[in-house]
Order: sequence, then structure tokens, then C-alpha cells
Amino acid sequence: MTKLKIGLVQQANTDNRQANVAKSIAGIRKCAAKGAQLVILQELHTGIYFCQAEDTRKFDLAEPIPGHATEEFGQVAAELGVVLVASLFERRAPGIYHNTAVVLERDGTIAGKYRKMHIPDDPAYYEKFYFTPGDIGFQPIDTSVGRLGVLVCWDQWYPEAARLMALAGAEMLIYPTAIGYESTDPKEEQDRQFGAWQSIQRGHAVANGLPVITVNRTGYEPDWSGVTGGIRFWGQSFVAGPQGELLYQAPANEEVNAVVEIDKQRTEDVRRIWPFFRDRRIDAYQGLLQRYLD
Repeated sequence: MTKLKIGLVQQANTDNRQANVAKSIAGIRKCAAKGAQLVILQELHTGIYFCQAEDTRKFDLAEPIPGHATEEFGQVAAELGVVLVASLFERRAPGIYHNTAVVLERDGTIAGKYRKMHIPDDPAYYEKFYFTPGDIGFQPIDTSVGRLGVLVCWDQWYPEAARLMALAGAEMLIYPTAIGYESTDPKEEQDRQFGAWQSIQRGHAVANGLPVITVNRTGYEPDWSGVTGGIRFWGQSFVAGPQGELLYQAPANEEVNAVVEIDKQRTEDVRRIWPFFRDRRIDAYQGLLQRYLD
């Protein structure tokens, strides 16, 4: 299988979990009807982006893996015969919670999971309060449609994460995402932030010679604490090819169920003309294991 059709479900969320899940499932169905073999959902797609403020009551939103959500989405994956990347707030144990991406096989079973490794702590993105850093590492997940390098949102800014996934044999990088504009950001800053966000991920595609698929939230979500003006998620989910070429970009302010075809053979073709893996100086990179070179 070299040609692969990938579904992207970009949605707006509310605090109504049932409605959010129904919307995600409807998006999966629409993508499958268009021929998608792999469908990717955005970060934390069953609820609001609750990290805008620190509130211990929000831990009640977490659920075990496996659990009700993996069973529910697994049934959809099995019914439609698609591989599915879901994104859940995982309750691992009392006081230990993770931001976890789960990959469901086309028979509905859990193929694997990835726990978000890099955890931000910025105004309106107080994730360190909620999420324990991942401890599974950067391990691709084998599925019937290929070896998936699944990462999550803030991981997008780290070339080390992308590289390690690629070195472990990932055939594509997948980023469920929830990122947007804080209400006070001026237009110029918004444009700079979006440009940096997309550019660095397209750079991961170039540096590693593989496709990158990023599925982001859209819509406005208020800050229930009233401290900030809330977040306008910028949508614009996209797919980049192994030379960083933009194969698809969704609109900013619309819900989208899109299907994009990639050709995995292009990774082989591109790496033959740009042999970055061959030319890496693995004897000279010891400094990468240090926080900073004083």
C-alpha cells in the first residue's frame, strides 16, 4: 500500500460531551464515505479545551484507557473498517493523568497509544496542571495502513521528537492539535504565530523526508474563569508532503471533514535525492543530551 487516503476531522467543541462525540463520529463517517482508510481527530476532541484555567473539577473529565471512549470509537472504526487516531484525557491512576492519543485498528482493537511528552504552561494553556509528562517515549505504532508516528500538539515544536519517530521507522508524523489565538493578540502577532507553527512542521517533513498530518480545532471557546477573553482556535489543519510541500490546508473558521491522498513511495524517492539520514554526524551530537551547553 503506497497510496493512502487520510481523513481529517476539524471541529468546534462545546462543554456538551455527547454532542462533541457525535460530531466526531459524524466526521469519521463522512471521511470514510469519501474513501479514507485512516481518520485523524483533533486533540481532546470529546470536550472543551479545559486547560484555559486551573480547576480541579476538570479532572472529572478524564477516563481510563481502555474505557468507554475507546470502546465507543473502536466500534465505529470496526464498523467502517478504518484506522482511527483519537485523542483523550487519560485517567491512569489517582493524581496521574495524561494527554493521550490512541490508535484504533480497523477491527476496533487498540493498536497502541502515545502519551504527550512535551507539556506547555502558558497563559490560557495551563497543561502542566493537568497532564503528567508521557513515559512511553517516541515509539511509532504499527497498523494495517502503516507505521504511524503519533505526537500531540506542543510536541510539534520539537525537532527531536519528529526525528526520533522517523529514526524508529515512522512512515508519517501525525499531530492532533488544539492551538489558537489568545484574545488580546494583535493581528500581526497572530500571523507570526501561525506562520511559525506551520513552518516548523513543514520543516519536520523536509528534515525527515516523510508526510506530516496536523489536525487542529476550530471555533471560539470562552475562558469559564473569566480571567482571559478565551481562545479562538485557528483551524487550518494541513497535510505536508516529504519535501514540505503543502498538499492541503483547511479553512480557519469552518468545521471540515476532508480526505487527502498521500503517496508513501515519495519518502523513498525523496530520501534518495536528499539523504539526510545518511549524512547525519551521529558521532558529534552528544550535546543534544544536555539542557544547555554552558
